[in-house]
Amino acid sequence: MNFMRLSWGMGAAVWFAVIVLVCVALGPAAVIVALVFGLGPDLSLIGAFAERGRLKPSRVRLYNTVHTMTVPIALLVIGVATFFITGGVDGGFVYIALAGAAWFVHIAADRAFGYGFRDADGTIIPVGFVV
Repeated sequence: MNFMRLSWGMGAAVWFAVIVLVCVALGPAAVIVALVFGLGPDLSLIGAFAERGRLKPSRVRLYNTVHTMTVPIALLVIGVATFFITGGVDGGFVYIALAGAAWFVHIAADRAFGYGFRDADGTIIPVGFVV
């Protein structure tokens, strides 16, 4: 295991612990949000495999798009910032941050297990591999 994969795994573990604590504190609605956004990125895999371990080239762009950190980090920042600006949980803004955190954990866990982006032909680009 290389240092990059270890770093992704540590980040995933920390944020997963935060998600668990938030879900315990907020109850079933938080669990639903965490599950939907934690499992959601892999919906891009439904019907996407050309053969074992390789995506159809037409599905690579969607897979790579939902496995980038841009949207999860934006959701996390917006949710946390709005939470502190409004000063409470009642507005539902913590759920925006929870969604971003769950999505982040999904991607970070993928990277920790070695599942990086996909190449144009649908094969996995190993994490830590420099093109």
